[in-house]
Amino acid sequence: MNYQLELKQLVDYPRCRIYREFIRTLVKDKNIRTNGNSYLFYYILLCSFANYRTSHRRIEGITYTVGAGEWICSIAELREQFRFRFQHQVLSVLKLFEDQHYITYSLQGKNKLVKFKILDWQRDNTTLQYSYPCKKDMGFFFFPIAKVHELIGMGKCSEMDILLDLWIHAIFNDTQVMGSDIGPVIYFRNNTGNPLTSYSELGERWGRSRATICRILKKLEDLDLLSVIPFTGNHGSVIYLKNYLSTMFNISDVMIDKEEVALALSLPIHVPDEPAAVQEPDISSQISVSDEDESVPKTHMEFLVDKVSKLLMAQGIPCCQCSKAKYQLSKFSDCKGIYSLEIICPYGNMAYRFELRITPQADSGSSGLFSNVPFIELKGGNSHV
Repeated sequence: MNYQLELKQLVDYPRCRIYREFIRTLVKDKNIRTNGNSYLFYYILLCSFANYRTSHRRIEGITYTVGAGEWICSIAELREQFRFRFQHQVLSVLKLFEDQHYITYSLQGKNKLVKFKILDWQRDNTTLQYSYPCKKDMGFFFFPIAKVHELIGMGKCSEMDILLDLWIHAIFNDTQVMGSDIGPVIYFRNNTGNPLTSYSELGERWGRSRATICRILKKLEDLDLLSVIPFTGNHGSVIYLKNYLSTMFNISDVMIDKEEVALALSLPIHVPDEPAAVQEPDISSQISVSDEDESVPKTHMEFLVDKVSKLLMAQGIPCCQCSKAKYQLSKFSDCKGIYSLEIICPYGNMAYRFELRITPQADSGSSGLFSNVPFIELKGGNSHV
């Protein structure tokens, strides 16, 4: 029996899956700084230690019972994990979390050990009803999205908290979020379905200046942790996470292409001014335009169809890899900028049909009748034998 599988992460899901191994990796990565407020990191770290079910731990000859959502360890161990120099800094963070009703804790073993309990553990980690065993450095736990907003709102976020905030708000393959079918995109659940954001919005969210946000995102990008896709004008930027799919779903990560993102979000695509760039596209001999459109010159049409063919090739359309395939562009009725794009196999085996919308955008620096920054939208069509 054959099955068709579809992988989908729901944007309205109130909790996020956090893998313990992922948190351990972040702890070891000294490139990501915790200077500033790292309360999100500290709390998630405590959650990563918590038990799924009651067990026993023996420390210095004494056996301690550790229940679900609890853990006991030395203060020195927490100090190392939190990257603190002094133990009183650890106790200060624990006291803060206790005052916020996130945890309860007590000192034991002549004040060398600390035992803490995550108060919302049983509510958020409902797998407890199955008495599911989970090794300390493996498996995952659930983390509530609502707690993220509270924790990052306690002051200026550190690089670590910014990365965790991005990671928790990554959305993959959700029909409600534009661009999530391309890869794991950052979406802060603002009910628009549009993942576009700006450095100013991120600065307000994380309590940092626009320049600092720009520097931190550039650093995380250089560390190969994310990709920032900027767009000109007031459109903003889109952020995609790297290594997300392999960590969360154990599948291969994907490469992000700016033109593909622009196509998915209906954003402008830039056509170069150099004649050679627009008059000699890779597949110009394969493209035919049956009806002229005064709003978009033919050379620009060839450049844009070449872009579209490369995007479709990356999405697995086999005919786009063939040098003999023909691209037939014809207008839909009398509407300007709306075309039927057919990709025709020279052997008559397959043909694909798409609706292609190209709308020239207003350009303050353009003196001609049309802009060199077209707005392009491609709607998936059908194929026939």
